[in-house]
Amino acid sequence: MTEGYDAVPGRERSRLRSYLEAVVAARPAPVHTTVAFNAVYFGYELGGDGYGGSPLCLDDFPVITFGECAPVLPVGAMVCVATGSDPLYAEIVYREGAHPEVGALGDVPAWVSGAPAGAEGPGRPGADAEPRRRELLVPDLHAFGPALSLSPAQLHRLRTRGRWINEDGHVVVDVCYPSPQAARRDDLTAYADHLLTTAREQLLSPFVPVSLASLVGGTHDDDLRAGLLGLLDTVRGVLDSSAVLRTWGHYAMTRTSLADCWRDTGPLGGDDLRSFVAAVERAATPARRRRGLIAPSTVYTAVGPRLRGFPGAAERLRGAGYAAAVCRANVALADVVQGDSDHGLFGNGSRITLDDAFEGGGVWRSHHPGDAEAPGDPLVPAGRGWNSTLHALPEPETEVELEPVDAPLADDALGTGELLRSDAQEIVWRAPLRLAHLIGGWFPLHPFVAEELCRPHGAHPTLRLELDHAGETLDEKEAVQNVAAELGEESGRLTGVVWPGDFFPGLMLELRRLRGDTVIRLATTRLKERVQAGDRETGHCYDPRVLTREDVPGSSRHGDSAVGLGPRQLVMRTVRRCGLLTLDGHALMDRSVLPSAVYGRRPARSQAAALDSAVAGLLAERLLEPALGSRDAWGQPHFPPRDGQRTIPLIGYRPARPRVIRPWDGGEPGGEGLRDAQFVAGHLRRLRPGCLPSDVQRAAFREHCRRLGKADGWELPYGYTFVTEHTRGR
Repeated sequence: MTEGYDAVPGRERSRLRSYLEAVVAARPAPVHTTVAFNAVYFGYELGGDGYGGSPLCLDDFPVITFGECAPVLPVGAMVCVATGSDPLYAEIVYREGAHPEVGALGDVPAWVSGAPAGAEGPGRPGADAEPRRRELLVPDLHAFGPALSLSPAQLHRLRTRGRWINEDGHVVVDVCYPSPQAARRDDLTAYADHLLTTAREQLLSPFVPVSLASLVGGTHDDDLRAGLLGLLDTVRGVLDSSAVLRTWGHYAMTRTSLADCWRDTGPLGGDDLRSFVAAVERAATPARRRRGLIAPSTVYTAVGPRLRGFPGAAERLRGAGYAAAVCRANVALADVVQGDSDHGLFGNGSRITLDDAFEGGGVWRSHHPGDAEAPGDPLVPAGRGWNSTLHALPEPETEVELEPVDAPLADDALGTGELLRSDAQEIVWRAPLRLAHLIGGWFPLHPFVAEELCRPHGAHPTLRLELDHAGETLDEKEAVQNVAAELGEESGRLTGVVWPGDFFPGLMLELRRLRGDTVIRLATTRLKERVQAGDRETGHCYDPRVLTREDVPGSSRHGDSAVGLGPRQLVMRTVRRCGLLTLDGHALMDRSVLPSAVYGRRPARSQAAALDSAVAGLLAERLLEPALGSRDAWGQPHFPPRDGQRTIPLIGYRPARPRVIRPWDGGEPGGEGLRDAQFVAGHLRRLRPGCLPSDVQRAAFREHCRRLGKADGWELPYGYTFVTEHTRGR
């Protein structure tokens, strides 16, 4: 599951889906992807104890205080709410922006909608290196079961005083972000950062059912991050694929609860939802005028505050009920926009679009006349409110959108190969497979071989090629082939080669030819364990430089073209194809020249903005990394930066650090091998009352802690034993 949703076998997806559907049905608030991850990873019991039975260390939870500054606390964070007396343990299940300029009935100033954290006013983004933003956090105060929850009377006193939590049972804090980039991270990336820093001890605790360190085979940060993001992707994919759940962003709720809400005639039931949708639709529609022109009108409405204006809604919006009401209202409005409008354009001439998904539970933009604006996806937050307050930049002379250029593959010295042995019996050499070889069905011969073959057989002999793909079974037509040779005075190549389907650019090939023979034997070399190299998983030796350069988006054995790629793929392709290449497969590129490298010249502003946005996203996801280089007097970039030269920002591609992939009986996902054996990582198991773990299992647990990088002295928690890693058969 650490490889993401697509890599999980169908049977395992089904089991996880059944559990998460039960979790969503049991929790009082819509279940965010990160909360669903917590349930799976830390062990959430559906019988009412929640995390109360899990061996989490409550003292490790960060403490938050109502109305004060707090560190970044994404949804899913487990916290201790300061109360001045008994600690209040909770899981953050929902968060939204709580900007003080948002009106009590949901009216939002244009500049607030889509504004970055730390913005000071219209068109003023702020210059603070550590921006702050006021946020409303909804804690689930019963997530750790009745034993760690306050009584209803105690909670009522806390809400009434309004000192530790507000009257709705929520916590409002000023969140201080370490950087503007951190404030722009998506929910899953922010939660991964939280677990790998603030909650690292919690993440790597050997008390959890199966530690992430065991799943990825180590405690290296890159491995942990990749595995964690893979698990989050698996959980999100499972939630999205459920037929009984609906999602709004990362929040999942049951379709049954939505249907019950529409049938409810009380506060925030079906009637109020219909009124809310109609109010947003008509918000910008001008009143009838007898004469004169109608000026354009734009209204921004925040969902959360707007719901508070409905009679009798106060009780429904307390605790986790607020999160449920906001998500249902957004789903209702989104369904109407998708079903009753043309890309948000309604029959009354108004265009309704989601403008900010975070502030106030979601800010919707109503604009009239809507047909004067270019259509787009109405459910993708565009931030038009904030953008409308920025000073307009001068338009370039031409805004003609360009097609990305297809720079030809360089026929350079990359991966030329090496001679391994040349004696009286045979010639052995090694070289990586190149993309051009895959596309054209050919492979170069070593000059010694070409020269020796040309003398007795002429310029165009027919040779026998025997392929051995280590550990794999080849088709008969691939294993033994009759190929033509094109021989020159100093070079030669094999043509008409049918390459096996799983051969890829960078795969190392070892070739040998006996003296005087017309047979050439080609073999791959198997690694001791499978590794992840960039986007490709392989169990065979490869050249990391060729893999980085040529195994890029838009390239396959059928062709090599950038046409049709999206901005993210164009960025990855260009950095890997054009960047400064290191011996271990890293590629570094001057960020300022990226647009010109993609399109051959400076593209339209919209295309450049799309590339810049893609770079920001890839950097946030750690698929690219920032670096500093320098530029000399001739304009040549250098890395690392040289003294006396102007520094320039670089973006770098770094292949994923090779790590152990633990196959189940060596089978591929969905294959027969999965039905025979399954690897089970070491984990804790609850004992029956009165039972104690053996000394052997105590020692095994201490050894397990040492492998995870923990200090010595860890003991089994009371009531648990340790199950060592093993292979389970069926």
